Amino acid sequence: MSLRRLPGLLATLALAITATACGSSQKTIDAEAQSGSKAGALVGVTMPTKSSERWIHDGENVKKQLEQLGYKVDLQYAENDIPTQANQIENQITKGAKLLIIASIDGTAITSQLQQAADNKIPVIAYDRLIRNSPNVDYYATFDNFKVGVQQATSLLVGLGVKKADGSEGDKKGPFNVELFAGSPDDNNATFFFNGAMSVLQPYIDKGVLKVASGQTDFKTVAILRWDPATAQKRMEDILTKTYTGGKKVDGVLSPYDGLSIGILSALKSNGYGTGGQPYPVVTGQDAELASIKSIVAGEQYSTIFKDTRELAKVTVKMADAVLKGGKPEVNNTKDYDNGVKVVPSYLLEPVIVDKSNYEQVLVGSGYYTADQLT
Repeated sequence: MSLRRLPGLLATLALAITATACGSSQKTIDAEAQSGSKAGALVGVTMPTKSSERWIHDGENVKKQLEQLGYKVDLQYAENDIPTQANQIENQITKGAKLLIIASIDGTAITSQLQQAADNKIPVIAYDRLIRNSPNVDYYATFDNFKVGVQQATSLLVGLGVKKADGSEGDKKGPFNVELFAGSPDDNNATFFFNGAMSVLQPYIDKGVLKVASGQTDFKTVAILRWDPATAQKRMEDILTKTYTGGKKVDGVLSPYDGLSIGILSALKSNGYGTGGQPYPVVTGQDAELASIKSIVAGEQYSTIFKDTRELAKVTVKMADAVLKGGKPEVNNTKDYDNGVKVVPSYLLEPVIVDKSNYEQVLVGSGYYTADQLT
């Protein structure tokens, strides 16, 4: 071959390679468009508040796991202010989010934002709290919330000695004075927690084994708006002042959340419980927050319900990834979570009762906390 022809051949070869590469790239782009893939897409994540450590963990876990899959994440906290959360969702839509993950403050207050998402073909996953009164909720990831209530009530009965840990009847017959608390009335989960608990407690109330001395038993009366610890503390103080006089003592308190439990225990302590040989009542909780685990270790709060937010984040991110890739995510409940407009396909995780007997095994053993954090 003549050396004079070599440059021409090399140029021809380079053009062929370039054309092949371009064709390959275009095929990849076309294939991604056809499959609906949104690789590297922006995902909007909105959480209620940073005032509860569990929501901090939730947000961080979801963001980290989405970013590990190559997605961009806009994580926002609304500090329990509904207009702020509504604005955050609108901004995420404007920024071009391709999917929204929403842990709502008020599950009925973002209907117009959800419609805006639907108009822009943006799917929505409700995170832990069901979004109500809208057809524009595609999936729901949460724990078995009715079971959470059952577990809270069961741990209350075990603490009182009415039941044993294995589920059999205990030796104590009562009557025991108990008080009831429920979560925020605008949070759909609060109703599930309370109904689950009452399914266990009501038969014992009917038999006289348990007595609600204050007489306050309906959900609207015992609910604590926005899950506010100060409101729970004030309500407990009022009950103690009006009902528990003349030596009458509280034996147990159904509390649906650790933050409320701390407020309730503060009210009890101010009234002499935990001092002078007067033990604290059996007080339940939920979320395994660090302060409450330390309280359990110290013999103050009796129990909590552990909901591993790492697993909830994992399930939610798996859902989001499937949807963004044009597929259908795994669900395990298609009948129980009716938001008033539709039954939302859901994935439920299992909660776990934690008390002084098993906190090390469940929390330290799983790596949720270190032993040093609990000392």
